[in-house]
Amino acid sequence: MKTIAICSFFVLFAMVAGLVATTPAAYADHSEVTILPADGSGVPGCEETADGCYIPTTATVDVGGVVIMSNTDTVAHTYTSGTPESGPDGIFDTSLLIAGGSFEWSPDTVGEYPYFCIVHPWMMGTIIVQEVGAAEKADDHGDDHGDEMMMLSGDEMMMLSGDATGMLSDGTMVSIWASAPTAGEAMEISIEFADAEHVNHDISVTQNGEEVLNDEGAHHHEGTGMHTTAPLSSSDPVDITITFQGYGVSDPKTGPIGEEVVFTNVVPEFGTIAMMILTVAIISIVAVTAKSRVIPRF
Repeated sequence: MKTIAICSFFVLFAMVAGLVATTPAAYADHSEVTILPADGSGVPGCEETADGCYIPTTATVDVGGVVIMSNTDTVAHTYTSGTPESGPDGIFDTSLLIAGGSFEWSPDTVGEYPYFCIVHPWMMGTIIVQEVGAAEKADDHGDDHGDEMMMLSGDEMMMLSGDATGMLSDGTMVSIWASAPTAGEAMEISIEFADAEHVNHDISVTQNGEEVLNDEGAHHHEGTGMHTTAPLSSSDPVDITITFQGYGVSDPKTGPIGEEVVFTNVVPEFGTIAMMILTVAIISIVAVTAKSRVIPRF
């Protein structure tokens, strides 16, 4: 049995290496984004959570794209450009959106647009409008490493184009993107549970054994979200542990609750991507096989 497991891991290594070598350059699609209010955001408190009051709190869209502002909450909200301190700036305003209502805005100018809810001013978010294709960084060397990394305009987040990805035992792919760890600065980590809704999870980030983030009970309506660490003490890689806590908005929640996906030595530099993917894949399979006591066959 041990021989089978070892062979399986070597086969997995070959598969991952092949994918890293042959995957074409990734292109970010920001032609459309949907923003929703957090459940229960009609009362203060959502502004203190990791997700914020509008989800996503920071949304990115291309010039000429579409921002869909929808109200899935049980109370009415507005999406009003401006800030609670300065008031509306007149760029866009949904007026009062009742439950189930929606509004579309197509931006024509690059920039960052803060907005808030006039009825509930603790609800605040930001829309980043970028040039079409601004997320891609062209390769200047004419070699095969054009998908090595890409630069996001606005917050200059370095992202891995070859997603670091793990898998839950129910088949859900879990991917992360991370900004470069820099001494004295916070690190931003985006997470995606593919094709999943109402995802609950914990996330822990450590650097050299020191915990720099511990978000418990995070909830992502559309399976995607962003987390920010405390300022880092160095530029060394970090370790990220995501603990799945079920699908749903109320108990009992469903899914493989308690399963962990671990990303080790996370730093967005070419050369570590393959090792990150390999490590995550192996850890995910080990976690699954440890529960099922079944060794996967390839």
